[in-house]
Amino acid sequence: MYDYIKGQLTKITAKFIVVEAGGLGYIINVANPYSFSDQVNQDVQIYLHQVIREDAHLLFGFHSQDEKEVFLKLISVSGIGPMTALAIVAVDDNEGLVAAIDNSDIKYLMKFPKIGKKTAQQMVLDLAGKFVDTPVENGKATKAKASTNENLEEAMEALLALGYKAAELKKIKAFFEGTNETAEQYIKSSLKMLMK
Repeated sequence: MYDYIKGQLTKITAKFIVVEAGGLGYIINVANPYSFSDQVNQDVQIYLHQVIREDAHLLFGFHSQDEKEVFLKLISVSGIGPMTALAIVAVDDNEGLVAAIDNSDIKYLMKFPKIGKKTAQQMVLDLAGKFVDTPVENGKATKAKASTNENLEEAMEALLALGYKAAELKKIKAFFEGTNETAEQYIKSSLKMLMK
């Protein structure tokens, strides 16, 4: 089992990043790949969780140990797999998640991709009161950069990869047309809109 990886960030896609360490390029699934945009070709430290399946060995990566802890708590719930947990962690500020769990707000929890009523209830049952010592903010501030709407396209692709529906994203994309943000900022803003 891996705790973290240190190496050079060599590639960003809508679904994952690639970190080169010891001459090997590791594919790491992350909640918001574009939050690493300002670190391309730089040395990074990514906290890891490894999932081993019959057909694949998968790595999931996080900016901080705290973000990883939120992910680990989520996958401990019956019915929540790693990709679903990643989609939940992708919400920039997880205070809403914690409040919903502690207040048994099933409706809010059901807004996450692939979370039905039964799984939402299980989240409340298993996790209420468990986040007390876990700071949950992503804590990744980035500078606004000049960009084109390619960034909007990249953001929508990343949200689709997290499990959000194309119909939901079509409205959000229309809302942002004509704006000028980084892909990471589009993802953060879109997630906040999706959770309202």
